[in-house]
Amino acid sequence: MRELVVLGTASQVPTRHRNHNGYLLRFDDEVILFDPGEGTQRQLLMAGLPVTPIKRICITHFHGDHSLGLPGILQRISLDRVPHPVSVHYPAGGQEFYDRLRHATSYWDNADILPAPVGAGFVAETSAGRLTALPLQHSIEAYGYRLTEPDTRRMLPELLTAHGISGPAVGELQREGHLGPVTLDQVSVNRPGQSMAFIMDTGLCDNVFTLAHGVDLLVIESTFLAEDAGMAAQVGHLTAGQAATVARESQARHLVLTHFSQRYPDPSRFLEEARKEFDGPITIAEDLQRIPFPQRR
Repeated sequence: MRELVVLGTASQVPTRHRNHNGYLLRFDDEVILFDPGEGTQRQLLMAGLPVTPIKRICITHFHGDHSLGLPGILQRISLDRVPHPVSVHYPAGGQEFYDRLRHATSYWDNADILPAPVGAGFVAETSAGRLTALPLQHSIEAYGYRLTEPDTRRMLPELLTAHGISGPAVGELQREGHLGPVTLDQVSVNRPGQSMAFIMDTGLCDNVFTLAHGVDLLVIESTFLAEDAGMAAQVGHLTAGQAATVARESQARHLVLTHFSQRYPDPSRFLEEARKEFDGPITIAEDLQRIPFPQRR
C-alpha cells in the first residue's frame, strides 16, 4: 500500500470544509505523519485510520496550523499502547516549541517517543528508503522533506530458468551479485525506486527545486493565487502557478496542491492557474482524500 491520505488542507485558518494541515504517507511498512495541525486526531478517525502504524512524525515548522495537533497525536499513541518507537523530526531551532507540545498537558505517558531534530545534513534511514530534509524560505525556521526509495533489481524468471538458477540460488545471486559465471545484470533489470517530496510554507528558493527533483509525488503548498503574488512573497508562501512551475522544472510526475488560503472559496481556480504551468497529473487536495502513488516508472 502506497498512498497519501490527506487529513487537512487549510492554511492559517481552518474553514467549514478544510481542517488544519495533516498528511499521512503510507509507504509499505513505513507510515509517516506530516505536519499534524489542530484536529488531526479526529481527522484520522474520520479517515478510518489508527495511530498504531505511525512510525515517525515530520514537522516542517512550528506554526500552529502545522503542529498544534502534535500533543493529541502523541497522547493517543500512548493511550493506544503503540508497541514500537515513534521518531519525531522537527527543526532543531524549535526545540523549545517541541518541548512545550510534547508535554502540553498531564497524561499517562508510556510511549517510546524519540525526538530527532532536523538540521544541516539531516538523513534518516527508514524501511522505505532515505528521508532527507532541506531548509526552506519562511518567516521562521522551516524544512521540506524528501523520501527516496533506493533502486533495486527485478529478477526475470525466464532468464533465471535459461541459466538453470532456481530456489535458494536466486537469493545467493541477489546477495553476492553473481553465481559462478552468471552476474545479476544478466538475469534482472533495474527497478527504479519511488520518491516523494513534502514542501510546505516557503517562498521560491533553490532547495524547493532540489527536494522536488524527479519525484513521483510532489506535495506542495499553494497558499495564494497569482493575483496575490506580492503578498505571497512578503510572507514566504507560494502561488499555485509557482508550485506548478516547480513541478514542471523539477520533472515531478504527480503534483498535489494544498494549504489553501481561506480567501479563495473556489478551489478550481488553483487548478486553472497550475494547469498553465504543468501538464502532468494535478490533484487539488481535499480533506480525507486518498491519493495513490503513480505506477512505478
